[in-house]
Amino acid sequence: MAVLEQTLKSSNETETYSQGAGASSASGGEDAQQTTMQKIMSFSIESGPGRKDILFFTNQLSVMIRAGISLQEALDLISEQIEKKKFKAILCDLKERIEGGQSFSQALAEHPKQFSNLYINMVAAAELSGSLSDMLIQLADYLDQEADTRSQVIGAMVYPMIIATMAVSCTSFLMMFVLPRFLKVFEGKEHLLPAPTKIVMATSTYMRGYWHVNICIIIAFIVGFNLFVKTDFGRKLWHQAKLKIPLLKKLFGSLYITRSLHTMGVLTNAGVPILDTISITASITGNVLFETMWRGVHEEVRQGKKIAGSLKEYKLLPSGVIQMIRSGEESGTLSDVLADVSEFYGRELKSDIKMVTSMIEPIMIVLMGVLVGFIASSIILPIFKMSSAVS
Repeated sequence: MAVLEQTLKSSNETETYSQGAGASSASGGEDAQQTTMQKIMSFSIESGPGRKDILFFTNQLSVMIRAGISLQEALDLISEQIEKKKFKAILCDLKERIEGGQSFSQALAEHPKQFSNLYINMVAAAELSGSLSDMLIQLADYLDQEADTRSQVIGAMVYPMIIATMAVSCTSFLMMFVLPRFLKVFEGKEHLLPAPTKIVMATSTYMRGYWHVNICIIIAFIVGFNLFVKTDFGRKLWHQAKLKIPLLKKLFGSLYITRSLHTMGVLTNAGVPILDTISITASITGNVLFETMWRGVHEEVRQGKKIAGSLKEYKLLPSGVIQMIRSGEESGTLSDVLADVSEFYGRELKSDIKMVTSMIEPIMIVLMGVLVGFIASSIILPIFKMSSAVS
């Protein structure tokens, strides 16, 4: 009897233990699932600081330094307001480097992807002159103007792209889904059809039968074009085309002139040495031809020549601009002249953008109308022809 009671007791304890183990394992499984879900929900792909982030940082830093806050404390306060983890880490690194004995410009130079040569050199010039807050205000104005110019140019290009996409989409829809219903009427009567109708029928048949091949061709063209533009020869050819396309050459010419002279004016006014100014200008122009021009000017100025005389050999800048630069060099007011010329071409750029967008709109509408009209006439013409033959 005692043995039976002992056996029942040990059995109950084993069952209780197994239930407890099962409950704990289930609880552990739920915790693991919750941890996995939290990781999935918290996962995000975060990019580094963009142009707007750098502009915000520059504005905030200029205000804090003007208010008498130390550079390290200002970086600490700004990093607390930043939500992007990568940018926050960069600001913390800047603070640590400054506390370690580096200057602000030297710390910025450790992050060349986020802070350009222009930014670093202007900060270095401000550290020498002791006017960091004023220089940061100039930097913020420069970045703001660059962002405004960039958005205007992109806006001018977006509208034509939307119209072109709509035209291609409408044409593809007509050719692949609408036309086949009409073309069944003409089956067996191909010898009576006019040439436009035969062309449209063949195109529609090809697009419906090889649509997957067409998609592959389009993707291959886009990828191939991007790879070609990344090569030295392709990049040069593409940048030459930008300065020769009838509607766009004036727009891009004004853009490159404005960007170059504005950068030179800001750097010269900040006290950056002229050779460094020209070198930085060459790196931010955004066009291979203008970059080659400024590299050549840099080499000739290093040998003792004047900027205006060197620019005259390349024929990328208007003669009036070169003459004004010459007068600025001779009178010692080069920074003021560059500021005035860049402001003038900035206004020219805005008017060019309006002109290009106002001209592209009717051109795209006319092209779309001609294309749709051609497709419609290719359907209507054989119907009239057949009805006249029957009558």
